[in-house]
Formats: sequence, C-alpha cells, structure tokens
Amino acid sequence: MAISEDHIALAAEYALGTLDAEERAQVETMMAVDAEFAALVQAWEFRLGPLNQMVGSVEPRPVVWDNIKAAIGHASAPLVLPEPPAATVTPPPPRPIMDDSEFGSAFDPDEPQQPRAIPQPTEIRRPRVSFGDSNVVALTSRVKRWRGIASAATAIAAALLVTLSLQIFRPDALPNAIRPKPRIQTVEVKTPAPAFAPSAQYVALLQGQNGGPAFILTIDGATKNFTVRKVVAASEPGKSFELWLISDKLPQPRSLGVIGADDFTARPVLSGYDPDVINGATYAVTVEQSGGSPNGQPTSAPIFTGKLIETVPPAPGSTPR
Repeated sequence: MAISEDHIALAAEYALGTLDAEERAQVETMMAVDAEFAALVQAWEFRLGPLNQMVGSVEPRPVVWDNIKAAIGHASAPLVLPEPPAATVTPPPPRPIMDDSEFGSAFDPDEPQQPRAIPQPTEIRRPRVSFGDSNVVALTSRVKRWRGIASAATAIAAALLVTLSLQIFRPDALPNAIRPKPRIQTVEVKTPAPAFAPSAQYVALLQGQNGGPAFILTIDGATKNFTVRKVVAASEPGKSFELWLISDKLPQPRSLGVIGADDFTARPVLSGYDPDVINGATYAVTVEQSGGSPNGQPTSAPIFTGKLIETVPPAPGSTPR
C-alpha cells in the first residue's frame, strides 16, 4: 500500500490514542496486512512516547470519574469489526478433447471413445484486503485536525529542548520562575595558626624614699594585662594597698584596684587605655582603708612610685600596641 499524508496523520493519531474503537480496529487491521504501515505506526509511537514522560501526572477531579461511569452505563452497541472479503477461487479451464491418434493402437477405432483431458491443478488465490477511498475519505476531517496537533507536539518538544539547554548552559537567561536554584557549596579552608611572636614586656619597680623595691609591676604589651608582685611591703591591719595610674594626659589619677594579700595580683584593667598613656604614666601605691578608697581618689600621699621600662622588645615586624 502506498503511504500518503493521510496515512501518516492516521498513524500519528493512533499513536496518540485519540481514535475511537472502530477507527482503532481499522488501523490495527491495516497494520496486520501491511508491514510498511505497521512500521510507520511504531515510528510515531517512538517519537511521541517521550512527551508523556515530560509531563507530570495530575489527579483528575472526582466528577471526571462520575462522568466516565455515566458514559459507560449508556454505552452503545458492541463494536463490530469489518470482515475481510471472501477468497476468490479461480475454476480450472475446460478439459481439452483428446484425439485417438495420441493413444496409438491401444484403442479400438470401432468403439466409441469418450473425450479425455489431462487433469490441471486447481489455483487458489490468497484473499486480498483492499481499502478503498471511502475509508480514507471518512477520516479526512480528523486528518486535518491532527496535522495541527502533530505540529504542536513538535513545537512543544522543541521548546522543552531549548528550555533544558538554557538551564544547563545559560540559566541567567531564564525567568526567575523556572530558573534553577544555584548550588552553594561550603568549603572549609584551614589556615595554619600564626607562629608565636613574643610581645613587648614592661616592668616598673615601685619603691619608696628609703630605696629598695616594695612592688614589681609587670605589663604585657599585647594584652595590656598587668601583674603586681609584692616584694617587701607589709600591710597594716585594717588597711589596703591600692595601685594608681597618674598621667598628665588624664585629669586625675585612675585607680587600678586594690593589691591583694597574696604575693601576686593580676588585673586586666589597662585594656581601656592608649599605649602612650600606659607607657608614659607614673604608677603609685597608696595606703587606703580596707577595701580601697571610698571615693575613687587617693586619700593619702603615695608611698611607692615607679615608671615602666621595656625589658623584652616586640618581635620584628610587629606593631606595638
């Protein structure tokens, strides 16, 4: 059978599953007797099959199933498939009358002879199923409609291919609604700890008029923490030693706290002062009532004083604080 555009559209419609029962039976009969048409249908099924995988499933509303059940209850008569035409049997040709001379002397010429004929095999021809123009004309209206559907399916496939290509190679060109989300990967980079660099160290010997250090004040240049070590100073009962910072850059002396009864007293209170104030100040110790000055100012004259000197320089390349 010669394949026309109508047959191509019919094969596509069968692959899409839009034919009714009678038309599908007709197409299946054509596929059974024509291998070329069957191959055409398989090609359309292979071409349109991936479109079903690109569309997500949608649960129909309950009213759809109610309509289907109602339609099944009012179904028409069962489908009757068209029967192929009966086989045509060609009768054998009439037997020719033989002449007596062909049989020789075995026959008596005086006896009346009956005409004889050589038997011929009977020819049986295979039934041929033909589809006339009436079958194709009946589907003409559907063919035109499904040509448009086939073109639309091709356009949809092309659009999906373009969208997929943009998502892979140029996601910025897509609208925000369909643009793929950027993948954020966190990478932890471990940097080696900086080598220990010794900071500058400052020391002040706090001593009185009689000479000899009573306290040793040590300040770390990096952290600005200080430590006071008691050397020979002896506290009086009910009294406390209090440390003061005196600088011409400050309006009045600042208390650095009461020196404890232990040999070492550590404080971090210098962290709020500038390095210039710390390095150039005079550090003094007064005798106050137990617990320190009640008003934040010295209540007596200093009995031990001293200034800082640098004992350990900062590491090369480091900035003094």
